Amino acid sequence: MTLPFERKRAVTNTEQFLKGLLDPKETPRVPSSVRREAASLLKHYPRAHEMEVVGEKVPNIFGDDDLKVLTQRNKSV
Repeated sequence: MTLPFERKRAVTNTEQFLKGLLDPKETPRVPSSVRREAASLLKHYPRAHEMEVVGEKVPNIFGDDDLKVLTQRNKSV
């Protein structure tokens, strides 16, 4: 089962991956067609502040409360 913070992290990590595809220094030898597709996908990709709003409105889908609980639990151990 995917937890809300895992889903949110997957969206964030996907954004970073797509941005990495745009940078020839970070990802050399990537075909220009792949770079164009990454740019096209990022054009309408949800930004961090939009993910925060969604997380507040539907925390059971994109919230990060589970992450906070797990982090606090790990600190106390």
